[in-house]
Amino acid sequence: MTEKNLIINNRVLAYQGIFRADELFSAINRALREKGYIQQEKKSEELVTPLGRLHQLELRPYKISTNYITLMIKIRITLDNVTDAVLKRNGVKEKFQRGDVHITFDAWSLTDYERRWGMKPWMYFLKAVISKYLYRFPYEEGTIVEIAADTAYVYAQIKKLLRSYEGKETAVPKEKEVRKKVEEEMLRET
Repeated sequence: MTEKNLIINNRVLAYQGIFRADELFSAINRALREKGYIQQEKKSEELVTPLGRLHQLELRPYKISTNYITLMIKIRITLDNVTDAVLKRNGVKEKFQRGDVHITFDAWSLTDYERRWGMKPWMYFLKAVISKYLYRFPYEEGTIVEIAADTAYVYAQIKKLLRSYEGKETAVPKEKEVRKKVEEEMLRET
């Protein structure tokens, strides 16, 4: 029987504007790899709507801390009303996506003392009661701090990436708009 302890519950990161989905997913994967997590994808769904694409992704990366403690971060990513946009960035035309980004984080500590060698039922019960109400063992407390720090690191890396897009939105004018401006300028000159 595995005991699941919810450490972080529904930490939300919301963003609206331009972004690059490939850079977003690369930043998440890189941050998880740096912290030593094994990546696992739970589900991936995409739906095309009149307003744009809706992409939902759920990741459950995990890290085995000890033989009896596993750390898991549940990341739910929702990209809503996503449309493609061509923008100028550093004088070069690049393809971006525009839409709403919602990322929700949950962090779990999973302990499995029942399968430990030599663990008797009464010892398992006693350990659970002591750990829950009287005294938190140092290695368990350390894993709680570790999962919270790892989740905060992934959150910060994503937020840093999304902030890099703010203020850089300069749209490439469409051909019709350029023609209209040229016609207006030609009419002014005559």
